[in-house]
Amino acid sequence: MKELAPRQMGAINWLGLWTLYAKEVRRFLNVHLQTIGAPVVTSLLFMAVFLLALGRTVETVNGVPFATFLAPGLVMMTMAQNAFANTSSSILISKVQGNIVDVLMPPLSAGEMVAGFALGAVTRGVMVGFATTVVMAFFVDVSIHNIWAILYFGISASLMLALLGIAGGVWSEKFDHIAVVTNFIITPLSFLSGTFYSAKNLPEVGQILVHYNPFFYMIDGFRYGFTGVSDGTVMTGVVVLAVVNLVLWMLCYRMIKSGYKLKA
Repeated sequence: MKELAPRQMGAINWLGLWTLYAKEVRRFLNVHLQTIGAPVVTSLLFMAVFLLALGRTVETVNGVPFATFLAPGLVMMTMAQNAFANTSSSILISKVQGNIVDVLMPPLSAGEMVAGFALGAVTRGVMVGFATTVVMAFFVDVSIHNIWAILYFGISASLMLALLGIAGGVWSEKFDHIAVVTNFIITPLSFLSGTFYSAKNLPEVGQILVHYNPFFYMIDGFRYGFTGVSDGTVMTGVVVLAVVNLVLWMLCYRMIKSGYKLKA
């Protein structure tokens, strides 16, 4: 009987990478009402609450109608939160259920694992953002000023939170741990990034501090793509997100490469 030769995969295991990515996408699409539909409804509720509470007292922000100013921030916040939730929940659930070995055993390098998890989360973030934008367009005047800014900051922000979710999922040993990351890092940075207000309205100290928040740049750049107005320098935001993503990628790579809290 003729023996089968071992599969030659080359420098990158494209089949394995695609399989992991497809697994992550199918995982959230199987419960699309929860992973895509629910965030859209939540964003609309945020929009309704802020417009009802402030719509008559705050008509414009930086010369832009308040509703038009608010919409991109809500879309970006929703994208970021869902990208984080996708990777963090996938890894943590696998660890808790004991089937993380199913991901560790296949011939996937650390870089391929990071890419598979991260790209799956970016896909969810982009899909949620697109759906939210389409639905909001029925209630708010949504126009496109710079499509490249929308694409760059939307994808870069989703990637940043996806990588942060990988690091959080690997570090966490139970759901309480990932809740700490969400409640004490993700949520405060999101709400203090200028999602609901212009950074120019902050006190001088606040305006200085907000520029140390990477979430500010993803919100500001994404909003610029729709409105043409920004509180900071768009190119600075481009560089900041690129650097942060590189640092997070290396962190996730090292955590998975070393088997940190993944291997017994």
